[in-house]
Amino acid sequence: MTGIVSTPLLSEWLALRDRLTADVLRTGRSSDGGLGQTGEPEEKGEAELAGPPGRRPVLVAGVAGGLGNELRPGDLVVADEIRGGAEPIPSYASPFLVGSLRRAGLRVHHGPVETTPRIVDAPDARRTLGVTGALAVDTESALLAAAAPPGQAAVIRAVVDTAGHRLLRPGTLVRGPKALWALRRAAPVIDAWAAATDDREVVLAGPRSFCAGVERAIEIVERALAKFGPPVYVRRQIVHNIHVVSELERRGAVFVEEVAEVPEGSITVLAAHGVAPQVRTDAAARNLRLIDATCPLVAKVHSEVRRFVARGNTVFLIGHRDHEEVVGTQGEAPGQVIVVTDPDEAGRVSVADPRRVSYVMQTTLAVDEAEQTATVLRDRFPALTGPRSDDICYATTNRQQAVRAVARDTDLVLVLGSANSSNSHRLAEVAVAEGVKAHLVDDASAVDLHWLRGVRRIGVTAGASAPPRLVDDLVRCLSGLGQVTVTEISVVDEHIRFTLPREVS
Repeated sequence: MTGIVSTPLLSEWLALRDRLTADVLRTGRSSDGGLGQTGEPEEKGEAELAGPPGRRPVLVAGVAGGLGNELRPGDLVVADEIRGGAEPIPSYASPFLVGSLRRAGLRVHHGPVETTPRIVDAPDARRTLGVTGALAVDTESALLAAAAPPGQAAVIRAVVDTAGHRLLRPGTLVRGPKALWALRRAAPVIDAWAAATDDREVVLAGPRSFCAGVERAIEIVERALAKFGPPVYVRRQIVHNIHVVSELERRGAVFVEEVAEVPEGSITVLAAHGVAPQVRTDAAARNLRLIDATCPLVAKVHSEVRRFVARGNTVFLIGHRDHEEVVGTQGEAPGQVIVVTDPDEAGRVSVADPRRVSYVMQTTLAVDEAEQTATVLRDRFPALTGPRSDDICYATTNRQQAVRAVARDTDLVLVLGSANSSNSHRLAEVAVAEGVKAHLVDDASAVDLHWLRGVRRIGVTAGASAPPRLVDDLVRCLSGLGQVTVTEISVVDEHIRFTLPREVS
């Protein structure tokens, strides 16, 4: 199945026909105000589009009038819903288009597109429509989108004239070609959309998304905001996810790099990744009212380091040198903790007394890789002692086992998580190790449509710091490209919950 590209006007069709390999139809606009009803279609292409309902996804590409004050001639508007029919028509795959067009260097806006029976030219009428939240207005999109299966319509409109100006004025001769040129520049993305349209199965990995430590950290900030009111300061990102941070910022959290940036005496939350003791000392010097959101499993590693150092041991910290968790853990005893990143470093590291050595691990490592490094250290240092239990947290282990199972049964794995999330990176690496292509994406808008061409089974998981709604959003976006069947491979049920600190409990 391949989606259909519909261009209502001849000029739009001419702008795209030599740039697309996908079907591009000059559809016109039906004479009765709807497709596949009683009127005769204006073009042969429209008759094909208006065939049996629910047949193929449809993308309407063309020009439009701008309604938002921020729009400029040549800007693109991608509809998240198409208004003007009996009911608004959702466009589930629109985030894919928005992200792809922006990565192509185009100026893109995302929001409703309004369809009206006739051209809306008067500035006052444009402003009235703009108050509804619509970004652009045309006379065809809702009519043509109605031919697509539910959610599988898409609209890309290039702005010709802006909200405060009439269409029919001399400058239109300049603005019109500018809009059509923007439409031509969008052609590779339109082609990628058409190639990505297909029915497919989505296989969810279970467990996925938030772990107990992340839920606890987020709840601590939320409760602090509710109890003390904004602003509540947070040293570094509370968890490594841009969506979580943005949402908490909207609610009044202020994220800083160091406690020196926090006004004296303020409520300050320490992030889930843990901190070096020096940070607490610096906070005390500023009389900050600290609330510790360190994950209890990270705190356990800190405790192990202190215990080993008290014995006089050198501690090997297996982890990524610049990760915040590792920086904080090493800060417990900088002169006695040596970071070891991989088996090669483990084979070269040296210590003053090889009889007094211990090791701990960053909690978010890939299990297999971390164990390889630990094995090299054990072989080189027979006296090496380790933690009483595995440092790699239960959530990291469970999510890696789940994505491994999913990867064995899919053509592509998409991992939702931010670029600075260690555990999310490890999930993608585990999938690749199983021989499947995998990509780490912040959200659906980061998915490259080219990845989806010919892919019928997609595995989806999310790092421990990624909100569950991102998974739902991605599945909905995929359903905008064709019918989606969702299954799940679950390796374990998680029921762990950590207690909150007394300051917010």
